[in-house]
Amino acid sequence: MTTLETYPITVGNVTRHVPLVETLPGMRIPLVEFLGDPELVEEAAKLLLEKLPEETELLFSLECSSVPLVHRLAQLSDLPYVVARKRRRAYMDDPLIQEVPSLTLGASDTLWLDRRWAERIMNQKVTLVMDVVSSGGTMKALDRLAHRAGGQVVGRLTVFQQGKREFNGELVYLYEIPIL
Repeated sequence: MTTLETYPITVGNVTRHVPLVETLPGMRIPLVEFLGDPELVEEAAKLLLEKLPEETELLFSLECSSVPLVHRLAQLSDLPYVVARKRRRAYMDDPLIQEVPSLTLGASDTLWLDRRWAERIMNQKVTLVMDVVSSGGTMKALDRLAHRAGGQVVGRLTVFQQGKREFNGELVYLYEIPIL
Protein backbone atom coordinates (compact mmCIF):
# COMPACT_ATOMS: atom_id res chain seq x y z
CA MET A 1 0.00 0.00 0.00
CA THR A 2 1.29 3.45 -0.95
CA THR A 3 1.43 6.08 1.76
CA LEU A 4 -0.20 9.33 0.71
CA GLU A 5 2.03 12.35 1.21
CA THR A 6 0.20 15.21 2.92
CA TYR A 7 0.67 18.88 3.71
CA PRO A 8 -0.65 20.57 6.87
CA ILE A 9 -3.01 23.54 6.49
CA THR A 10 -4.52 25.56 9.30
CA VAL A 11 -7.55 27.83 9.11
CA GLY A 12 -8.13 29.61 12.41
CA ASN A 13 -8.29 26.81 14.97
CA VAL A 14 -8.81 24.00 12.43
CA THR A 15 -5.88 21.97 11.08
CA ARG A 16 -6.06 19.43 8.28
CA HIS A 17 -3.43 17.29 6.56
CA VAL A 18 -4.39 17.51 2.89
CA PRO A 19 -2.99 15.32 0.12
CA LEU A 20 -0.19 16.57 -2.11
CA VAL A 21 -1.18 15.96 -5.72
CA GLU A 22 0.84 16.30 -8.91
CA THR A 23 -1.17 18.48 -11.31
CA LEU A 24 1.57 18.84 -13.93
CA PRO A 25 4.87 16.97 -14.25
CA GLY A 26 7.09 18.21 -11.44
CA MET A 27 4.37 20.40 -9.87
CA ARG A 28 2.68 19.31 -6.67
CA ILE A 29 0.05 21.25 -4.77
CA PRO A 30 -1.76 20.78 -1.47
CA LEU A 31 -5.29 19.74 -2.48
CA VAL A 32 -7.58 21.84 -0.29
CA GLU A 33 -11.24 20.85 -0.44
CA PHE A 34 -14.05 22.40 1.53
CA LEU A 35 -16.66 19.89 0.36
CA GLY A 36 -17.66 17.57 3.17
CA ASP A 37 -15.79 19.48 5.89
CA PRO A 38 -18.28 21.69 7.77
CA GLU A 39 -15.80 22.53 10.52
CA LEU A 40 -13.25 23.89 8.03
CA VAL A 41 -15.99 25.74 6.11
CA GLU A 42 -17.33 27.35 9.29
CA GLU A 43 -13.92 28.56 10.42
CA ALA A 44 -12.99 29.92 6.98
CA ALA A 45 -16.35 31.67 6.50
CA LYS A 46 -16.10 33.38 9.89
CA LEU A 47 -12.62 34.66 9.06
CA LEU A 48 -13.64 35.81 5.56
CA LEU A 49 -16.65 37.62 7.02
CA GLU A 50 -14.21 39.94 8.82
CA LYS A 51 -12.65 40.81 5.42
CA LEU A 52 -15.91 41.25 3.49
CA PRO A 53 -16.18 44.76 2.00
CA GLU A 54 -18.96 46.68 3.75
CA GLU A 55 -20.54 47.81 0.48
CA THR A 56 -21.04 44.23 -0.79
CA GLU A 57 -24.58 43.52 -1.96
CA LEU A 58 -24.04 40.06 -3.48
CA LEU A 59 -21.47 37.24 -3.33
CA PHE A 60 -20.33 35.50 -6.53
CA SER A 61 -18.46 32.21 -6.74
CA LEU A 62 -18.11 29.10 -8.86
CA GLU A 63 -18.89 25.46 -8.41
CA CYS A 64 -17.61 23.12 -6.78
CA SER A 65 -15.35 23.32 -3.73
CA SER A 66 -16.16 26.99 -3.07
CA VAL A 67 -19.92 26.38 -2.85
CA PRO A 68 -20.14 25.42 0.84
CA LEU A 69 -17.83 28.33 1.65
CA VAL A 70 -19.84 30.98 -0.21
CA HIS A 71 -23.08 29.47 1.12
CA ARG A 72 -21.95 29.77 4.74
CA LEU A 73 -20.53 33.25 4.15
CA ALA A 74 -23.90 34.26 2.69
CA GLN A 75 -25.66 32.97 5.80
CA LEU A 76 -23.30 34.81 8.13
CA SER A 77 -23.49 38.08 6.16
CA ASP A 78 -27.20 37.84 5.27
CA LEU A 79 -26.30 38.41 1.61
CA PRO A 80 -27.51 36.55 -1.50
CA TYR A 81 -25.06 34.66 -3.69
CA VAL A 82 -24.75 33.44 -7.26
CA VAL A 83 -22.67 30.50 -8.49
CA ALA A 84 -21.23 30.13 -12.00
CA ARG A 85 -21.31 26.60 -13.37
CA LYS A 86 -18.41 24.76 -14.99
CA ARG A 87 -20.54 23.18 -17.69
CA ARG A 88 -23.65 24.05 -19.58
CA ARG A 89 -26.92 22.70 -18.23
CA ALA A 90 -29.91 21.93 -20.47
CA TYR A 91 -32.10 24.44 -18.63
CA MET A 92 -29.76 27.39 -19.22
CA ASP A 93 -31.29 30.18 -21.26
CA ASP A 94 -28.89 32.43 -23.17
CA PRO A 95 -25.97 31.90 -20.74
CA LEU A 96 -22.92 34.10 -20.47
CA ILE A 97 -19.83 32.03 -21.25
CA GLN A 98 -16.32 32.80 -19.99
CA GLU A 99 -13.16 30.83 -20.83
CA VAL A 100 -10.77 30.13 -17.95
CA PRO A 101 -7.09 29.41 -18.49
CA SER A 102 -5.84 27.42 -15.50
CA LEU A 103 -2.07 27.25 -15.30
CA THR A 104 -1.98 25.32 -12.04
CA LEU A 105 -4.28 22.50 -13.12
CA GLY A 106 -2.86 22.26 -16.62
CA ALA A 107 -6.24 22.49 -18.36
CA SER A 108 -8.56 25.24 -19.43
CA ASP A 109 -12.11 25.46 -18.19
CA THR A 110 -15.30 27.32 -19.04
CA LEU A 111 -17.69 29.16 -16.75
CA TRP A 112 -21.40 29.27 -17.57
CA LEU A 113 -23.82 31.74 -16.06
CA ASP A 114 -27.52 31.34 -16.84
CA ARG A 115 -29.19 34.59 -17.91
CA ARG A 116 -31.56 34.55 -14.90
CA TRP A 117 -28.56 34.46 -12.53
CA ALA A 118 -26.72 37.10 -14.53
CA GLU A 119 -29.71 39.38 -14.03
CA ARG A 120 -29.29 39.05 -10.26
CA ILE A 121 -25.75 40.40 -10.58
CA MET A 122 -26.76 43.40 -12.70
CA ASN A 123 -26.28 46.72 -10.88
CA GLN A 124 -25.03 44.95 -7.73
CA LYS A 125 -21.81 45.55 -5.78
CA VAL A 126 -20.25 42.11 -5.95
CA THR A 127 -17.57 40.35 -3.91
CA LEU A 128 -15.95 37.33 -5.54
CA VAL A 129 -15.34 34.35 -3.24
CA MET A 130 -13.03 31.40 -3.90
CA ASP A 131 -11.39 28.73 -1.78
CA VAL A 132 -7.91 28.82 -3.40
CA VAL A 133 -6.34 31.24 -5.88
CA SER A 134 -3.14 30.15 -7.61
CA SER A 135 -2.28 31.84 -10.89
CA GLY A 136 -5.39 34.00 -10.69
CA GLY A 137 -6.81 32.84 -14.02
CA THR A 138 -10.06 31.59 -12.54
CA MET A 139 -10.48 34.71 -10.39
CA LYS A 140 -9.90 36.89 -13.46
CA ALA A 141 -12.52 34.92 -15.40
CA LEU A 142 -15.02 35.25 -12.53
CA ASP A 143 -14.26 38.98 -12.42
CA ARG A 144 -14.89 39.33 -16.17
CA LEU A 145 -18.10 37.34 -15.89
CA ALA A 146 -19.38 39.59 -13.08
CA HIS A 147 -18.61 42.69 -15.17
CA ARG A 148 -20.25 41.20 -18.27
CA ALA A 149 -23.36 40.54 -16.18
CA GLY A 150 -23.45 44.21 -15.19
CA GLY A 151 -22.04 43.92 -11.67
CA GLN A 152 -19.43 46.10 -10.01
CA VAL A 153 -16.72 44.04 -8.32
CA VAL A 154 -15.91 45.60 -4.95
CA GLY A 155 -13.94 42.74 -3.41
CA ARG A 156 -12.07 39.49 -4.09
CA LEU A 157 -11.76 37.04 -1.20
CA THR A 158 -10.04 33.69 -0.94
CA VAL A 159 -8.98 31.48 1.93
CA PHE A 160 -5.67 30.45 0.33
CA GLN A 161 -3.25 32.23 -1.98
CA GLN A 162 -1.07 29.61 -3.66
CA GLY A 163 2.18 30.44 -5.43
CA LYS A 164 2.62 33.46 -7.69
CA ARG A 165 -0.47 34.87 -9.31
CA GLU A 166 -1.06 36.85 -12.46
CA PHE A 167 -4.12 38.55 -11.03
CA ASN A 168 -3.42 42.28 -10.82
CA GLY A 169 -6.57 43.23 -8.93
CA GLU A 170 -6.81 43.47 -5.20
CA LEU A 171 -7.06 40.03 -3.62
CA VAL A 172 -7.67 39.51 0.09
CA TYR A 173 -6.53 36.13 1.36
CA LEU A 174 -6.18 34.53 4.77
CA TYR A 175 -3.22 32.18 4.25
CA GLU A 176 -0.50 31.28 1.78
CA ILE A 177 0.19 27.73 0.66
CA PRO A 178 3.01 26.60 -1.65
CA ILE A 179 3.29 25.06 -5.06
CA LEU A 180 5.94 22.38 -4.56
